Amino acid sequence: MVGMTCYKPGQRSRLFYAVREYTGRKDQPKGFGWRDFRDLMVRARIQLGGPIVLVWDNVRLHLTKQLREFIDANADWLTVFQLPTYAPDLNPTEGVWSLVKRDIGNLAAANLGEVTRAVKRKLNTLQDRPDVIDGCLTGTGLMPDP
Repeated sequence: MVGMTCYKPGQRSRLFYAVREYTGRKDQPKGFGWRDFRDLMVRARIQLGGPIVLVWDNVRLHLTKQLREFIDANADWLTVFQLPTYAPDLNPTEGVWSLVKRDIGNLAAANLGEVTRAVKRKLNTLQDRPDVIDGCLTGTGLMPDP
């Protein structure tokens, strides 16, 4: 899973995400690559209709040369701040992942597809609950300036 929580004072909070199921095929990527993160940012920009200030944790993939070049090439609409290392308590998206894990923690799935569907169902539910997304930000102690 990858995701972004988006906040703008006076507007509804938003959640953008992507889920990938790895089944072990040779031609299938095991995880997300820099292009997936780029595409998520572009999708968010299109749907939000404005510039993005991205507050990012220090996952190694976030620090790749290709993403850095993409960020630099799009500085007119994309500004990135890095969170300190090992600071998940400052990342509101971690609150989203916690809610998803809590919801599917006791799921008795027969296969990976069932797990994927349960995760997507929970994420879709959260997309319709801006108050919960707001709570994930509140839990960090950070608040956007109006």
